Formats: sequence, structure tokens, C-alpha cells
Amino acid sequence: MEELTGFILASFALVGSPGPATLSLAATGAAFGVRRGLAYLAGIEAGLVLIMIMMSTGLTGLLMAVPSAAPVVTGAGAAYILYLAYRIGTAPITFEEGQPERHPSFFGGMFLSLVNPKAYASMAALFSGFLLVKDSVVEDALLKGAVLLVILTFVDVLWLFAGGVLARRVKNPKTHRIINIVFAVLLVLSVAFAVMF
Repeated sequence: MEELTGFILASFALVGSPGPATLSLAATGAAFGVRRGLAYLAGIEAGLVLIMIMMSTGLTGLLMAVPSAAPVVTGAGAAYILYLAYRIGTAPITFEEGQPERHPSFFGGMFLSLVNPKAYASMAALFSGFLLVKDSVVEDALLKGAVLLVILTFVDVLWLFAGGVLARRVKNPKTHRIINIVFAVLLVLSVAFAVMF
């Protein structure tokens, strides 16, 4: 029980803290609204499930052992984050009827998860730092994955709604634009911080 409590607390601390996924969810909620961000949220969760599977099976270690893999993943991630930050910073302030909705997609969310350095570091720490089921590696990994998925979903929904609530409270278009730009800058800085440390 102590291990599970420690795992839950560590999970909230690692996955709930600001990072590329959480900040992009808040930014998506602020720039495009909660409803338009749900597919993106689902994509982030799906990508995190894939990372959990890769982490628990050792596939991540094999991939990162390939010398050219890390720079390619880092480069792709940085390019996508810059693109996403641009889209968030320049998102229209109001949506008119018939206006195309170019909000982040399910596959965009999944891609962000798969190239997010904080996601790999968090999953590595959580999967290697705790033992929840002593006699079965498979049951241990499944329990960790199930608990993490519940926590991730809860935390990510909160970030998306926080951005959406903030945007609804701000009526001034200039202030709304500033909020979008601040979220875009924070998104870029979160990736720079994750890569440097």
C-alpha cells in the first residue's frame, strides 16, 4: 500500500507539472476551446499509452540505443512544438459560422506525446522507481499503466479546462491574443527546459 501511495503521489508530481503536453492542452483550451481540444486530448492519452507500453517492454531502451534515433526524435519534436506554438499564438480570437476549424488533432496529440522528452523521463522514473506487484512483472506493469492512465486523464482534462475557462473569462480580444502568445512561448520554453535537463 505504501508503494502504491508513493507511486500515485509521484505520478501526480511528474505528469501534472507543466510540460509540453500539459501546457499545449491549456493553450489549446484557451485558443480553440475545450470542445475543439477533446480530440487532441485523446491523442495525447493514446501516445502516452504507447510510451507506457514501450517503457514497460524495454522497447524504448532498444530504440534509444540506436545512435541516430535520439537526434531524430528530438528534432521532430522540436519542429512540431514550434509549429504548434505558432498555431496557438496565431489562433483566431473568435470563431465565426462556417470558419474552418484548424485546431490540433488526435494525431497531433499522439505525435506530441511520442516526441515529448518529459513523457519519456516521467515514465522511466515511474516504471523503474516503484514495484507495485512483487511476483509478476506483467501485473506490475499493467497496474502501473492503469493507475497512470487514470491520473493522466484527470490531470490533462484539468489543464484543458483551465485554458478554456481562462479564455472564456477574458472578453478583451487584445488580452486574449496575449494569453495565446504567452501559452505559445511557455510551450516552447517547456521543451527547451526538458531537453536541457
